[in-house]
Amino acid sequence: MWRYIGRKLFVYLLTFVIAVTINWMIPRFMPGDPVRSMLSRASVGNPEALQRMNEYYTGVFGLDTPLHEQYLSFWANLFRGDLGVSVMLYPQPVLDIILRAVPFTLGLLLPSIILSWIVGNRIGAFAARKKLLDNTILPVGYILTAMPYMWLALLLAWSLGIVAGVLPTAGGYSPSLRVEFSWLFISSLLTHWVLPFLSMFVVALGGWAIGMRNMIIYELEADYSNYLQALGAPTRLIRRYAFRNAMLPQITGLAVQLGTVLSGALLTEIVFNYPGLGTLILQALNNRDFFVLQGTFLFVVVGVLIANFIIDIVYVLVDPRTRVQMTGGAA
Repeated sequence: MWRYIGRKLFVYLLTFVIAVTINWMIPRFMPGDPVRSMLSRASVGNPEALQRMNEYYTGVFGLDTPLHEQYLSFWANLFRGDLGVSVMLYPQPVLDIILRAVPFTLGLLLPSIILSWIVGNRIGAFAARKKLLDNTILPVGYILTAMPYMWLALLLAWSLGIVAGVLPTAGGYSPSLRVEFSWLFISSLLTHWVLPFLSMFVVALGGWAIGMRNMIIYELEADYSNYLQALGAPTRLIRRYAFRNAMLPQITGLAVQLGTVLSGALLTEIVFNYPGLGTLILQALNNRDFFVLQGTFLFVVVGVLIANFIIDIVYVLVDPRTRVQMTGGAA
């Protein structure tokens, strides 16, 4: 087990280095100059003063050094927990800006991923047993899983926000409130959270339901199910074994779908102007803010890698066959 975890840690560490390197490169090969973009918003009429300010801020952000020195400096600062200073919100540290956005993204991602996975698997398992429910779940599931996150977000914003007027369509909470632990603020936070959550939950729900339904049917037709049935085993026992075996590919699918779900969350945040990492990425792109972009990408990469690592360990704990293989290999 520890040897397996060690191998996985090495693979994830290598993936982390490669992914962070690519994320560092992408903003720097984008067209445009972040310093000039920042100074274009300043009302400075003197060309000489503007040139001096350009040279000063270029040195402050470390953009006046060769790329290889910037890369080494980035890793050195990263180990110290320093992600640099934001260009668009100078002189605020990038880490402080990201930490303000991370709770909103996590508060949207975790409930939608966990609830859609649990509810979708349950619905799929029921659909595999009930023919009438199967004839309803299957077409609805295909429609839901084919919906783009952004399209469903726009549809919900139009129907529930604009036409019905029952839920707000933008922001994370009412702009007239300040962040505090009070019932007024929490209620505003929840009402602004509902539409982004539904956009992600509904799309993911259909895919999990279809996957579980297909896996249950496959397991019920497997040799061990037929053998148990021939021995006179209760139907409930056979379905229980089928459900356990069908859960294993669903756990693997959860790891595979994390990147897609995260990208859907970022797009959903942009549609609703939700103050999470997705909206922050859009703002950083518009302002050519290299440091916020690479810091946000870093948090995204670390989050996906940690989640995949946890799922890998959970899979080993859930599936006894993998533990037997590891024990046999060690022997």
